[in-house]
Amino acid sequence: MSYNERLANRVRELLEDRDDVTEKAMFSGICFMVDEKMCICVTSSGLLCRIGASKAEEKLEDSNCRQMINNGRTMKDFVYVDDTDVEKQQELRHWLSLCLEFNPLAKSSKKKK
Repeated sequence: MSYNERLANRVRELLEDRDDVTEKAMFSGICFMVDEKMCICVTSSGLLCRIGASKAEEKLEDSNCRQMINNGRTMKDFVYVDDTDVEKQQELRHWLSLCLEFNPLAKSSKKKK
């Protein structure tokens, strides 16, 4: 598993005050789970942000992000953001805040037995 360690550490720093965050290897990266739900994922080339379908649609029109497609299926709640687009701390905080804003509304994945 290869992911951007520097970016992952920056996300960790922003989430360090929360007690509901865990990390999990997913999507060829490291995902930060908030309240046991996937919130944001650091990959080798940037972020996978779970921001909800309506916010994703809005951001796809006015930002440098792209829709997540998994096995040919469009994942409407998720967008990819290149690491070059979150070099400034303010940009990273913006995307993380969108993820945290959607997190309470996100569905939990089914628990594997």
